[in-house]
Amino acid sequence: MGKYLVWGDAVQGVKTTNAKGEVKYPIKGINILKAHGKSAKDSYLLNGYALNTGRAAQGMPTRVSPARIACLDFNLQKTKMQMGVQVLVTDPRELEKIRQREADITKERIEKLLKAGANVYFVEAGAIAIRRVRKEDLRHVAKASGATVVTTFADMEGEETFDPSFLGYADEVVEEKIADDDVILVKGTKNTSAVSLILRGANDYMLDEIDRSLHDAICIVKRTLESSTVVAGGGAVEAALSVYLEYLATTLGSREQLAIAEFAEALLIIPKVLAVNAAKDATELVAKLRAYHHASQTKADKQHLS
Repeated sequence: MGKYLVWGDAVQGVKTTNAKGEVKYPIKGINILKAHGKSAKDSYLLNGYALNTGRAAQGMPTRVSPARIACLDFNLQKTKMQMGVQVLVTDPRELEKIRQREADITKERIEKLLKAGANVYFVEAGAIAIRRVRKEDLRHVAKASGATVVTTFADMEGEETFDPSFLGYADEVVEEKIADDDVILVKGTKNTSAVSLILRGANDYMLDEIDRSLHDAICIVKRTLESSTVVAGGGAVEAALSVYLEYLATTLGSREQLAIAEFAEALLIIPKVLAVNAAKDATELVAKLRAYHHASQTKADKQHLS
């Protein structure tokens, strides 16, 4: 990647504090979008939650600020009668009234949203409508903006209402073009910050591989930030344990000494294989590694080496 600290910045971007006062980094709040073209080094970080979709109609504004967001988990298209319902019409003029009423129900639902303050849907209201959003993205946007996912307008009295408390808030919702696709960005969310990583690559196989590697890197950064500890790699832990167990084995006067000594020897397979895979002299490197760990475990002035 062009900026090698992109994943670190992404994890820091979703920093939050829970009810116990603990600092957490919910990496599920990091949205990853894949775009064909350019090099992997051209991948970059976006401040805001990116939805891989555009406006429902070209006549809608490309930017709304401040944004009041309604998250709906049901269809707002023209209402159709359910399967199995039969309507007997004797007057052809009544059929047109039925069709008109189906259309009016949708308009009434939209008006309820707009009256509640949502600047979503319909060109005449100066709002943005986004449809066919993945449920996972819908939940993330709702959590970040403080919105409530609404599955129906029906209330306990059988009427259709929409409470303004269901709305979420963000500083801005804007449509931008990334590669050849239109993307909706939700910026400055109310509850938790949200960031998106835009991955660039030549084809799907390359993008999938970058995604897997990036997920590993993000998880490592998350664990490091939350625990404030790091376990050394490269066979360091195995070498240190091997040296310790070898010394422990010499203190035992039973047959257990042989078992512990063999286990200590087996642990050195890890650094040896890593050295061979890196085309290095495994014998020399493992000998140096054991010498450093022996010094750190036996000499007080060398403890910083462990």
